Amino acid sequence: MTVVPLDELGLEAGGHLLLAHAVRQLGPGDTITVLGDGLALRVHLQAWCREHGCQLVWDDAAPARVVLGPTVNAELRLAERAGGAANSAAVDRAPAHWGLAARGALIEPGAPPSDFDLDLRDEVWSEAAPRLYAQAAAAQWDPEAAVDWSASFALDTEVEDAVIQVMTYLVENEQAALTVPARFLGRIHPHYRETIQFLAIQAADEARHLEVFSRRANLSGRPLGVSGAGGRASLQTLLAEPDFTLAHFLLSVLGEGTFLNLLDFIEHHAPDPITARIAHLALSDERRHVAFGMAHLTHRVSTETGLRDRLATAIRSRHDALADTAGLNAGVYDALVVLAAGAWTPAAIGEGTRAVEQLQRDMDTGRQRRLRRLGFSDQEAAELSDLHTRNFM
Repeated sequence: MTVVPLDELGLEAGGHLLLAHAVRQLGPGDTITVLGDGLALRVHLQAWCREHGCQLVWDDAAPARVVLGPTVNAELRLAERAGGAANSAAVDRAPAHWGLAARGALIEPGAPPSDFDLDLRDEVWSEAAPRLYAQAAAAQWDPEAAVDWSASFALDTEVEDAVIQVMTYLVENEQAALTVPARFLGRIHPHYRETIQFLAIQAADEARHLEVFSRRANLSGRPLGVSGAGGRASLQTLLAEPDFTLAHFLLSVLGEGTFLNLLDFIEHHAPDPITARIAHLALSDERRHVAFGMAHLTHRVSTETGLRDRLATAIRSRHDALADTAGLNAGVYDALVVLAAGAWTPAAIGEGTRAVEQLQRDMDTGRQRRLRRLGFSDQEAAELSDLHTRNFM
């Protein structure tokens, strides 16, 4: 028999901790004797035993005696671990009744189920997510401190307008790049917290990109450029994709992958230090986004038979949906030529045009390389890359 001396300490004042500590050391059928002088001890012991499934035997001539029967801690015997021990590997499917519980927590029954429809590990998983999240957390930058907004420069009005047009285009594309991961945050079961953490910080990255591109566009006080209907139609297809894997394939692997080339091009040909700096900062973030997308798709290809067929169908369906649109706004193309030209001469404009044509070839090469990494043949990669939206993203 185990004795728990409470002296004058009541259960409401912390005595319950001493009692629970003693209970955890015993097995079914064991007994403990509680010694205490608290005036409300009998009432509090009765309530505690009802809550914990214990049988209480009270002897007016003796200390209180709590007898542990087969129902002791019944609610905990019915409980389950959310994936086993703390920090254990994620389970294949997270039950709805686990809700917001931490992975590895003991799930007390009775709470209403949650409504996270992305509850299959393979639907959202990437082994690289924890590493990429850690990198992203360490690499966060402050738009105010990371960019010298007071840097002095003077641009020709038409060159400044070209920069503004490019920034206008980048803003609307980054709006889509923020919205897509944000849409899935509330759908993923919290058991797969690493993916949620990465998507949250990806959305924060895109929020910073929106800030710096918008700020650069407004720096001179001149009006913003044109938002093309074809470009917005292209981005709308990303927002309309409900499948997590397909959405990240179209956005991160193809769209943002293509934007790696574009941001590198803008940094290289930027006519002013602020434009170069913000392109450089955004490029470093986008590399992580593409890395996550590739890691997730690589995992999915290894676990879902026929996924490559679904990926190919997604590309073709998007191409067909956009077949009657203009694609990339002509003003954006011309603005990129102006930036690459650097001067208003026939030779310079010709050189700028060739630079943008090379940019498009580089984009195609990068898309094909990523598609081959996902297991597509050279021919399939070339055909599918050629069907990618003319809007780049």
